[in-house]
Amino acid sequence: MPEQTPTPPPGDPAPVRTAGRPRDAALGTGLGRVLLLVYGTFALSASARALVQISTHFAEAPLAYLLSALAGAVYLAATVGLAVGGSRGRLIALVSCTVELIGVLLVGTLSIADRVAFPDDTVWSRFGSGYGYVPLILPFVGLWWIWRHRPQTTDSAQS
Repeated sequence: MPEQTPTPPPGDPAPVRTAGRPRDAALGTGLGRVLLLVYGTFALSASARALVQISTHFAEAPLAYLLSALAGAVYLAATVGLAVGGSRGRLIALVSCTVELIGVLLVGTLSIADRVAFPDDTVWSRFGSGYGYVPLILPFVGLWWIWRHRPQTTDSAQS
C-alpha cells in the first residue's frame, strides 16, 4: 500500500517541498553544511582574536579590535541563523550576511585608504587578505545560498 502524504489542517499552508524534503531543510545540507562550518570557524576565530586583542593591547588599535569583535558577532549570528533555518533563522542569516558584506567592503576600503585608523588588522582589513579573501567571498556565497533556498509561495510553486 503506497504511503500517503498527510494533509495539513485547514488554513495551514502546505510546506514547499524540494526533492522530497521541505525547502527549509535544504539550508543545512550540501553547501549549507560547508557554510555552517566556515561561518562557525570564523565566529570562533574572530571572537577569540578580538578577545585577546582587546584584553592585551586595546589602546594600540581600539577601532580595529572593536571591529574584529563586531565581525565575530556577525559571524556568530550568521551561523545561528543558517543552523536554525525557518523564517526567523533565514532573516537572521540574511541580515547578518548583509551586515558582513557592508562591513568587509567598508572596512576593506578604509583600511587601504587610511592606514593610520587601522594600525593593526581586523578580519575584514584589506578585504580579508589575511584570511585568503574568504571574508570578501563568504557574504556573497551566503546571500546567494539564502536566496536560492528562499521559501516560495504556493502560487509560484504551482506555476
